[in-house]
Amino acid sequence: MAKEEMVNTLDYILNRSSEQEIEVLAAAVIRRRRDIAMYGSMPVAPDPKKMAEEISSQFNLEGSIEGMKNSIRDYAIRIIRQEAPELTEAQIEELTGAWIPGSRKTGNSSGSFPGSAIPKDMLSSMIGQFTSFSLGRMDEEEDQSLRREMGAWPEKYWKSFPEPIQQLLTEFIKGKIDESDYNSKMDKLLKL
Repeated sequence: MAKEEMVNTLDYILNRSSEQEIEVLAAAVIRRRRDIAMYGSMPVAPDPKKMAEEISSQFNLEGSIEGMKNSIRDYAIRIIRQEAPELTEAQIEELTGAWIPGSRKTGNSSGSFPGSAIPKDMLSSMIGQFTSFSLGRMDEEEDQSLRREMGAWPEKYWKSFPEPIQQLLTEFIKGKIDESDYNSKMDKLLKL
C-alpha cells in the first residue's frame, strides 16, 4: 500500500468512520489476518472489480433490468432442460413463466389468476392433483412421481394457491360443499 493510501485510510478510520463502519473494518482486519496466516501475504480474496466484470459478462446484463430478467430466464431454462429433459418446449416455457413473472417470450393466452404468477391452465392442473391427493383418489405412483420431481409437492402447491382457491379447497375437502357445487365455484374462480 502506498504511503498516501495508508494515511488516507487511517484518517478515515480514526476521524470519519461511524461505529458500524468500525465494526465492519475490524471484521475485515480479522479476516485478513486469518488469510495471511493461512496463505501468506498473497491476496486470497478475488478482486471485487474483476469479480463484478466476470459476473456481468456471465449474465449478459446489457445494463438493464430487462437484460437481467432475460439472463435469469435463460439460466432457468438451461437448468430445466438439464434436470428434466423429458419436458416439452411448451412445458418449459410454462414453468419458466410461472417462476419468473413477466419473463415469458410468448404471451400467456390463458392468463394468470389475479394475485398469482401461475398460468390458469397450470393452476387448474395443480388444483386437480391437489384435490385428488387430498381426497385419497390419487394413485400411489402419481404421488411418488410428483414427490421425486418436487419433494413435498402438496405443501408447495398449497402455498402457491391464491387465498380464494385455498378457501374453496378447504370447504370441499372438509365436506362443507358437494362436488358439483365445488366444480361450479372453482370454474367461476378460474375464469376471473
